[in-house]
Amino acid sequence: MDELLDAGPRAGFAETDEYLAALRERLTVPRDTDYLLLADGLPDDAADARARMRAFVDAKVLPVINGYWERAEFPWELLPDLAATGLVGGVIRGHGAAGLSRLAAGLATVELARGDGSMNTFLGVQANLTMGTINLLGSEEQKGRWLPGMVRLEKIGAFALTEPRHGSDSAQLETTARRDGDSWVLNGAKRWIGNGSMAHVTVIWARDEADGEVKAFVLEREDPRDPESLPAGFSARTIDGKIGKRAILQADLAFENMRVSEANRLPGANSFRDTSRVLATTRGGASWEALGHAVACFEAAVAYTEVREQFGHPIGSYQLVQSTLASMLSELTAMQLICFRMAELQEAGKWSGTMASIAKMHTSNKARTIAQQARDLLGGNGLLLDFHVGRHLTDMEVVHTYEGTEFIQSLLIGRKVTGRSAF
Repeated sequence: MDELLDAGPRAGFAETDEYLAALRERLTVPRDTDYLLLADGLPDDAADARARMRAFVDAKVLPVINGYWERAEFPWELLPDLAATGLVGGVIRGHGAAGLSRLAAGLATVELARGDGSMNTFLGVQANLTMGTINLLGSEEQKGRWLPGMVRLEKIGAFALTEPRHGSDSAQLETTARRDGDSWVLNGAKRWIGNGSMAHVTVIWARDEADGEVKAFVLEREDPRDPESLPAGFSARTIDGKIGKRAILQADLAFENMRVSEANRLPGANSFRDTSRVLATTRGGASWEALGHAVACFEAAVAYTEVREQFGHPIGSYQLVQSTLASMLSELTAMQLICFRMAELQEAGKWSGTMASIAKMHTSNKARTIAQQARDLLGGNGLLLDFHVGRHLTDMEVVHTYEGTEFIQSLLIGRKVTGRSAF
């Protein structure tokens, strides 16, 4: 009798596991979501970048990322293969960087975000913010010193601008820098710094006590994974308890009379206007990422509704489900149109802050809604990591916040429309 009792649950679990595996089987298989044929005549470089990143995501990221996300660990094992795509550096040219067009970089972002938001944020911080700052504001010697190793992902970068009391009003930053001989003494704190606790190269924005202007300094660390190798006066604390982007390490940083050599001050950074120049080059990245999350959720929802049966029929045969999928596809298509047009305007040098605000506000809102709708269509299974949608849903909560919340974007757009500032 005991043997029979033991056998029953195992058999039941095996049947359940087999059924769930069938439901999950095609959730991450790429589908054609280009219903307006935007990719017809896609330039070779853009098609190649998309294909290379898709291959990396499908073969390397998707099989392992849920475990890292659940454990809130960074997937170091993926870095060699990510570097091997040849896409690190985005639009930056020289020093081994990819030198992509805006469209190619955007489509690569879509594919990486389709796999995982944490990995996309890691690469965005690495290439767009940290490498982008050094490339735009650094000397030729500094570029040669840092960029090649960052392209190979042998050196990890971080961009330390946001502070505990200053997010959207980052121009008011309070971290200070004081010149003392051949070095600078930094005091202050930063928060929500992607890669901050694991970076070899950290760009720190601080206000010069002498002239009140914002300048940029590069902190170098030999081995950031060794807790005993912290520079004097520097502290890093990984932020835990996050509900999204759990596989990227974001950190609180603190500086207490920390010294940085004058040789590590970026000579092109002499005011917050230069900070804004860097941020302007990254405008639009969150929209491409939102599109990637939306694509992942739509693909998963369609695949699931094809095989999940209720009341004797696949749920994809019911009117309410088809109506929901049609709404999701409509919004997804609008996001594609915005992103493709964005790439055209950026290449033409016509992209503006107001355009970026419209794109960010629309795409982050719609991608968030698409993720919610996908979660609804998957029912209880949508709450499980191995069905992927829940991870994209909570990651979209992060995308909806960074690079300017909906509230901030609406005020920026409103100022342009009315000519009056509400802040």
